[in-house]
Amino acid sequence: MSPELRERIEALGLDLSPPMMQATQAIFAESFRGMDAVTQIERDLAYGPDERHRLDLFRRADTANAPVLVYVHGGGFVMGNKRSPDLPFYDNVGDFAARSGMIGVTVNYRLAPQHPWPAGPEDMGRLVAWLQVNIAEHGGDPARIFLMGQSAGAVHVASYVAHPRFHPGGSAGLAGALLISCIYDVAAAQPNPFHIAYYGEDAGAYPACSTLEGLIDTQVPLLATVSEFDVVDFQKQAAAFVTAHAARRDRYPRLLWLAGHNHLSPALEIGSPDSALEPAITQFIAHATS
Repeated sequence: MSPELRERIEALGLDLSPPMMQATQAIFAESFRGMDAVTQIERDLAYGPDERHRLDLFRRADTANAPVLVYVHGGGFVMGNKRSPDLPFYDNVGDFAARSGMIGVTVNYRLAPQHPWPAGPEDMGRLVAWLQVNIAEHGGDPARIFLMGQSAGAVHVASYVAHPRFHPGGSAGLAGALLISCIYDVAAAQPNPFHIAYYGEDAGAYPACSTLEGLIDTQVPLLATVSEFDVVDFQKQAAAFVTAHAARRDRYPRLLWLAGHNHLSPALEIGSPDSALEPAITQFIAHATS
């Protein structure tokens, strides 16, 4: 990242205000290199009965038996979409996967408050089950499915991995999971209206929703990230995850600190020059499948 870009992102601040989010999107919409002309896209395939149970699939025509990279968007549990009108997000992630010889998938899921906890991990389980049955006919390898979530999407991925009761057929069915700015300890997180809309007002129920212990115990390979200019609560959560992991496993977890980035920018930067996440993703997937 150039010093000029870092300064622009730092100047936006850490809080997720509408001006900060819009300005971050504008920066990377401007630098996006554009979709690859040979990327093929199938829109709105249904992986479940709800109208939000839809995914877009990205591939090249000759792709076969390839790793599958699934992107789960953020949005504070109550908003967000796999595709933004007039912006390249998050087609940029699916296109990156296709350009890298993978099958890319971007996905919607049910939203709070109509669908509170545990709707997120339930939908991840439904999604994984669909991929296991159907992805081979689209050129993907059902044994090499990677879920990558950002913010609330990362929480849903973490919840799925950490709580085996959501695993279809008793197995997570994943070759790896990527958590881009995640909340791990729900009880320790700073309450806000979005948090309460999803988890409810009974704080006594929060510990059972947390993912800290389950992620430390899981055999699913993990890559977590936190950004230099991330929201303060997410920075504290990343530090707590590192501390708990080291105490239990006597080693540091695979956690990447993204210099110059804020809460939104790592995923938005995919498809722009010098993306920080692109090499991290490809290296993680190569290592996890070697």
